[in-house]
Amino acid sequence: MVYKKYLVVVPGIILAFILYSLSQGFNNIIGVELLGYRKSPISTAMIAILLGIFFGNFFKIRDSFQKGLDFSRDYILKLGIICLGIQLKPFEFLDFGKIAIPLILICIVSVLIVIRLLVKKLKIPTRMAYLISIGSTVCGTTAIMATAPVIKASKNEISYAIANITLFGILSMLLYPYFANFYFDGNSLFAGLFLGSAIHETSQVAAAGLIYDQQFNSPETLNIATVTKLIRNTFLIIMIPLFAILYNRGQTKEKGYSFLSIFPYFVLGFIGMIILRNIGDNIFLGDGGKNWIETINFIKAGSKIFLTMAMAAIGLSTNLKDIKNMGHEPFVVGFVAMFTVGIVSIITIEMYIKFFT
Repeated sequence: MVYKKYLVVVPGIILAFILYSLSQGFNNIIGVELLGYRKSPISTAMIAILLGIFFGNFFKIRDSFQKGLDFSRDYILKLGIICLGIQLKPFEFLDFGKIAIPLILICIVSVLIVIRLLVKKLKIPTRMAYLISIGSTVCGTTAIMATAPVIKASKNEISYAIANITLFGILSMLLYPYFANFYFDGNSLFAGLFLGSAIHETSQVAAAGLIYDQQFNSPETLNIATVTKLIRNTFLIIMIPLFAILYNRGQTKEKGYSFLSIFPYFVLGFIGMIILRNIGDNIFLGDGGKNWIETINFIKAGSKIFLTMAMAAIGLSTNLKDIKNMGHEPFVVGFVAMFTVGIVSIITIEMYIKFFT
C-alpha cells in the first residue's frame, strides 16, 4: 500500500516533535523562571540538539524511528527555512540600511577571508569551515542548518559547528552589551549596529539588546540591533547558493554536477515568503489586518517548530565519539571568527563616524 510508504516516517517525526516540546519547556524554565528574562536568551534549538545528543548517545534509538528522523533533518528543515522568510520586511530597512548593509557586507567578507587563511593553516575540513563561516557571518544556527544540505555536511559536522557557534554566540551575548555601552559612550544607533552585526544568533542579538535596554534604558538599541540582525539574515539568499557553487565547483566535471543540480531550490520558497509578506502588508494592514497578523505569527511559530524538530533529529543522530575525533581546531576557528567580526564591526562603525557624521 502506498500510504504505508509514508507512515514509516511518522514515528521519527513524532519523536522529533516530543524533543521540541521538551526543549521549549526547558527553555522557559531556564531563561524565564531561573534567569528572570521576559524572553529566554537561550536558543530553543540549542536545547533541542543537546537533548537529542543526550538521548541519542546514552539510549539506543530503534531503527523504526530512523526514516522519520531523516525526513525531519531534510524536508522539515527546509520547510522551516522557507517559513523563516515571512518575518523579513526588507522595505522597512531602508532608513538605516545605508549604514547596516555595508557594515554587514564588510563583516562577512572579512570573516570569510580570515577563516579561509586559518583553514589552510589548521587543515580543517572544507565543509566544517563553510558551516562555521556562514554561522559566524549570517545568522548562526539557522544559517548552518540552511547551508548543511547544499554542501552535504555530515550530522557530526553540523552538530560540531552548531556547538561552536552557540558557545561563542553566548559569550558575545553576555559581554557585548556592556562593552558597546562603554565603547560607544551610550550612543544607541552605534551600539545597536554593533550588537546586530557582531553576535551570531537572532535570539542572542535580541537578548543582548534586551540586556542593554534593561541596564542602560535604551529601547532604541534593542530595536536597531534586532533590525540589523534581520537585514543580516537576508544574506542567506545570497550565501547559500554561493556556498553550493563554491563547494561543488571542483566536482562538477567529475560527477556530472550542474548549477541546476546543486541549486538549493528551497531558497526560492524563502524568497517567495519575503515577497508574500511585503505584498500582504501592503494589501491587508491598511484595514487593520488582524487576520493577516495572526497568519504571520502562525507561520513564524511553525518555522520555529520545524527548525527545532530538525535540530532534535540531528542531535539524535550525532555520535559524540566522532565529534571528539574532529579535534579542537574548529573551535579555534570559531573563536577567531567571533573576534574578527567584532573588531571589523567596530572599525567600520568608527570609519562611518569619522567620514559621514
